[in-house]
Amino acid sequence: MKNNIKYLLGISLLAIGISSCAYDNYDEPKLLFEGNLVYNGYPIGVSYNDVYFQLYEEGWQTFGNISVAIDQAGSFSSLLFSGDYKLIIPADQGPFMNIPNPETSSDTIPLNLRTGLTMDIEVLPYYMIRNVTITGNSTSVLASFGIEQVITNSDARPINEAVLYLSKTAFVDGRTSISAARVSGSDITDLSSINLTTSVPTISPTQGYVYARVGLKIEGVEDMIFSAIERVDF
Repeated sequence: MKNNIKYLLGISLLAIGISSCAYDNYDEPKLLFEGNLVYNGYPIGVSYNDVYFQLYEEGWQTFGNISVAIDQAGSFSSLLFSGDYKLIIPADQGPFMNIPNPETSSDTIPLNLRTGLTMDIEVLPYYMIRNVTITGNSTSVLASFGIEQVITNSDARPINEAVLYLSKTAFVDGRTSISAARVSGSDITDLSSINLTTSVPTISPTQGYVYARVGLKIEGVEDMIFSAIERVDF
């Protein structure tokens, strides 16, 4: 019985070794697919590693999908093999609605990748944060900004709250915040002129700067839309 087990184990290890060699013989993906998530050319800021799209490669070698994360500034990049892909942004991803692709008349975007490709993906945000000015000192930071409502038809959603976040590092959202100021959507009386001020806490080890940006939470939408990250020196 032990000899049979050893024999079966040996066959299994050999199969694994052959399979590993087969995978090792594949070339690494070398084609860079990069770009930005945009609205009319303006990047869509999101929280780090929370929003993504999916790529499905056509052919027998396809196993599931490739998830590509959108970074805080709205950009993305991925190394891929040459081939034909379908790009899909899942319906529950991002503070925006998808725009139907003219070629497919759906949310699916076809990609024929034979060389490196730079492409912006156009989406329709519920709101955009505009005219952001962030200033401050070692005591407090002030953000002045406006909000543009983009979707105004039956798909429109109200604002839950606007938030000014401070962080010790260049990763800025509710998870990394060391201080925040917020105003609920129902308390915003003028979308064109909003001011938020938050205090700068004691930072250890001491540093003469913080990072800041404004986020907007939309009713019924998990992901916030953000302004660009700014460093405030003092």
